[in-house]
Amino acid sequence: MEDIVLRMIQKERDEITEKWLDEMNRSRNEYRLQHINNEVFEKTNRKFISLIYQNLEIADKNMESFKTFIDGLLEMGLPLSYLTKGLQTFRRLMLETSFKHLEHSDKVHAFYTKVDSWYDPIISKLVSGAVESWEHTVSSQRSALRELSAPLIPIFEDISVMPLIGTIDTDRAKQIMENLLQGVIEHRSEVVLIDITGVPVVDTMVAHHIIQAAEAVRLVGAECILVGIRPEIAQTIVNLGIDLSGFPTDSNLRKGIQAALKLLGREITDASQEGSA
Repeated sequence: MEDIVLRMIQKERDEITEKWLDEMNRSRNEYRLQHINNEVFEKTNRKFISLIYQNLEIADKNMESFKTFIDGLLEMGLPLSYLTKGLQTFRRLMLETSFKHLEHSDKVHAFYTKVDSWYDPIISKLVSGAVESWEHTVSSQRSALRELSAPLIPIFEDISVMPLIGTIDTDRAKQIMENLLQGVIEHRSEVVLIDITGVPVVDTMVAHHIIQAAEAVRLVGAECILVGIRPEIAQTIVNLGIDLSGFPTDSNLRKGIQAALKLLGREITDASQEGSA
């Protein structure tokens, strides 16, 4: 930032700061920041404007300092709209100050141009930084949810169950397949129960993914049983002409477990009755 701008800002710093803090405080309700207590809100705003002054002093010097400034704003955790409001307010106060202190129109124009050259890149970088952060967060959350929503759980020796919940799209189907095959090998499962009780809709695509998963399980030496087929799901499968005859199916998990034990030549018995006999 040019010396003429810095000198003027430094001269009027206290007045600009107080006006800025007053305006931002009046904007508190608009941006729904009432949950932040007064002391923290005051400290946060003072840190905000302190970062702005620091950037004015280092502006145009190096990109690393500029990145530090943007990261500092984003790390404050304030809404993006509030951050842009703060920058816009500061820019306006700088221009209002210039009108009071600069007599010649050419100086005012030069000042205006310089302020805009400082302000525009900040807004652009701030928005892109916030979008990148948001996209990274969403991507991480999606990955975590996919992994958590398709676990393979061992319930008996050689028997595991994978409960599926929610909508199954192509990306999630790939995650299910990976978790399924990895789990079968890790737990040395001989029978896998895929429970679709929590899947709201089974269409042709979902059925195709399930059939692919069952076939993949067979390729690694295990048997697959589809459970949780509710009456409305069964009717949909029939109406769509989906062929699930290639592997066993049951209406609920309990029956599926019984079928799995039978496949392995085992059954659940009442130990107390055996003892009395």
